[in-house]
Amino acid sequence: MKSETSNSEKVPGTYFDDLTPGQILPPSPDLTITSGEIAIYQSICGDPLPTSLSLPLAKKVTGMSKRIVNPGLLMHLSIGQSTVATRQVIANLFYRGVSFKRPVFEGETLHTEVVIKGLKDLTLRKDRSPRGLALLGITTTCVDDDSTVVDYERCAMIRARDPEDLPGHCDDLGTVETEIVLDNWKSLVPESWDLSSLGLKNQEDWAIGEKKIDDLCDTVSNAMELVRLTQNQAPVHRDASTSPTGERLVYGGHTIGLAQASLNRLLPRNATVLGWQSCDHLGPVHEGDVLSFQHTLLDQKTLTNGKISAIKTEVSCIKGTETSNVLDWRLVTFGA
Repeated sequence: MKSETSNSEKVPGTYFDDLTPGQILPPSPDLTITSGEIAIYQSICGDPLPTSLSLPLAKKVTGMSKRIVNPGLLMHLSIGQSTVATRQVIANLFYRGVSFKRPVFEGETLHTEVVIKGLKDLTLRKDRSPRGLALLGITTTCVDDDSTVVDYERCAMIRARDPEDLPGHCDDLGTVETEIVLDNWKSLVPESWDLSSLGLKNQEDWAIGEKKIDDLCDTVSNAMELVRLTQNQAPVHRDASTSPTGERLVYGGHTIGLAQASLNRLLPRNATVLGWQSCDHLGPVHEGDVLSFQHTLLDQKTLTNGKISAIKTEVSCIKGTETSNVLDWRLVTFGA
């Protein structure tokens, strides 16, 4: 197998050495979300979120004349637009503080900006290419009204150019706080939404602390299609020769998209996702892997127009007789 250094030489883009704290990176092109993007995303992830599937239902719930863009698709488009900063990425380690400031509707146009919030060298080792961690602050706005629709932090491991020396960055990148305090999320609830059209309560009660296992596993397929759809420029998701392992890595958002679809199979009266407290990629996923899902209700609050729920979603990868954990995701939902 070729060395990481030789593989990375053919990959253009910003190296770890080129980054400085506070730097604002050149943006990717703006993107208008049409029925085409929505249909392709649905064909890949199969998410049964009712407000993003049915136009008549979306009208009743939101009072608007257009479908809601699935929060999963919105997030993956934002991440894809941010990869202009991380074409030399080795791995994405975590997301934190993802807040969906308002719903996005079909036909709206997204613009994403990326700022370097912190940098940290990783120890030089003879058995791997030089590298460091970059904490990215990402904000996606709607061009139509210049409103922020989502902001968050993403931590990426990025190759350095100089094999003998690193820049000397030692910023404190903070920690991932996994505890969800639901009172902190109430401001993101769409107060005007009417959830009475989401159907009769036909699901079993879910007790706080109870873990539910989805009986339906899912096989990862069409990974390249999701990468292209979301304009993700990370070569490790497109070209196996640029990957440290020699295998093309599945974009981590693909795993998240399938996990959200699994959660919505268990929550047929869910209206939307308000945000992610944290999301940690624990291991790699490859095309054709089989994923299993389990979800734990951590907390729940009843509001005047619905419920907000704190949920921990865990995803495992099944390969033959071996099972490994690949995702730990803490999110907040709003539904009936």
